[in-house]
Amino acid sequence: EPHAPLPEDLHADVADLIQSTFVACVEGQERYEGAGSFKSWLLGIAFRLLCHYYRSKRRMSARIDFASVSAADLAPSPSEVLKARPDERLMLAALRRIPLEHQTLLELVFWEEFTAAEAAAVLGMPLGTAKSRIRRARQLLREQLEAQADSPALLESTLTRLDDWARGLRAQLDHDE
Repeated sequence: EPHAPLPEDLHADVADLIQSTFVACVEGQERYEGAGSFKSWLLGIAFRLLCHYYRSKRRMSARIDFASVSAADLAPSPSEVLKARPDERLMLAALRRIPLEHQTLLELVFWEEFTAAEAAAVLGMPLGTAKSRIRRARQLLREQLEAQADSPALLESTLTRLDDWARGLRAQLDHDE
């Protein structure tokens, strides 16, 4: 199904972020030591640029703590992605309500099928920290699902279909590319 078009200003920001990521990749290629996968290294660059983007949009002297602020806090407009099934809408809404760092970890593990070690490399954190934050991210996601579910049946179907949902989204993204 077609995706809703991004607003023009957001579309330009997304294009700038993509370009900045690839420029940083090319400019920093001599710093890539080959210790982890190239994909992890590239996603680490993208994550740091995304954090910088949100900080610059805030125009505040206070530091944004990506371990506590969510995507919904940073960009509270409704998601441009509308899904037909209630469990998918619930999952998207819940993911947007958890802290961005936790959301990123879950997306790396579920959608990119990264190991905890690979996700830790992307976010530049020790493996033990990544493992504990992945556990915490799952807990936060569950809490958001419970808080936002319209019914116990919807909550149960969403929780039991989490792995299927992630596989289906990966397949859809692979198909769209």
